[in-house]
Amino acid sequence: MIFSENILICMALPLLLTVFFVRDSARQLVINFIIGMAVCLLGAYVSGFIDVAFGYGTEDTAIFISPVVEETMKFLPLLFYFLMFAPEDDRLFSAAVGVGAGFASYENVCSMITSGTESLSLLLIRGLAVGVMHIVSVSALALGLMIARHYKVSGLSSILGALSVSMLFHGIYNLLASEPGITSWIGFCLPIITALILLRAYKRLRTQ
Repeated sequence: MIFSENILICMALPLLLTVFFVRDSARQLVINFIIGMAVCLLGAYVSGFIDVAFGYGTEDTAIFISPVVEETMKFLPLLFYFLMFAPEDDRLFSAAVGVGAGFASYENVCSMITSGTESLSLLLIRGLAVGVMHIVSVSALALGLMIARHYKVSGLSSILGALSVSMLFHGIYNLLASEPGITSWIGFCLPIITALILLRAYKRLRTQ
């Protein structure tokens, strides 16, 4: 048994102190990194409650429940930032990357403590895949908000569409990674390939 709250405190306090020593974009990245870790813990609470309340089981929860809960939890602070402060595209995208990186880092640390680190190679591969996956999914949400603002389309439909895509992407990754063999390797490669496509789309959006 691990105490997730203690892990969060140990990781967040040093980062919180750096907020007083850095400025501008560096400060924004640190703050959003901390927010990402916090929403990861809250998402674990919600997923765990649903698991216990409805008896889905660990694997079914990871595939069907966690993607919905986690993507929603990551999206809420990003949506609040977008609606309340109307940031520029670069700042919105940086906030999304910070939230995704914080979420993935905290999840990886908890997973490492729970499951152990017998295989360093698999640990590195999983850490990279999970890190990219969470950054990609929340960055896709940021792109959805940017598209809604740039092309003056319906904000609600763009938000729901981007959220649905990120949930589906997350669920597919969890499903592939849960099966050993070639299936899990396909799952590990999926976030990296998607990240390259997403970066290309972001650069194209910036030039328009």
